[in-house]
Amino acid sequence: MPAGQTGFDDVTFDLISVQYHSLKAGHDYGQYVRDARNAGQEEIAAFFEEVMAQDADRAKRCHEFLRELGGIDTTSPQ
Repeated sequence: MPAGQTGFDDVTFDLISVQYHSLKAGHDYGQYVRDARNAGQEEIAAFFEEVMAQDADRAKRCHEFLRELGGIDTTSPQ
């Protein structure tokens, strides 16, 4: 999407997009963990937790890059 359509440059838009999708996926994985645990599949639940942590790290890195670009406030993600 060209910068003119969003008001943001492409790199900022891309970082925001990756951050959003990482956070959204992380939220969804919580349900996957519960489903696996309810099915007695601890190894699979652990896998989903690992994937969730990777997405959380990805979202945090996006946040840090956006801060460096001056595109967001200086607070840290919780």
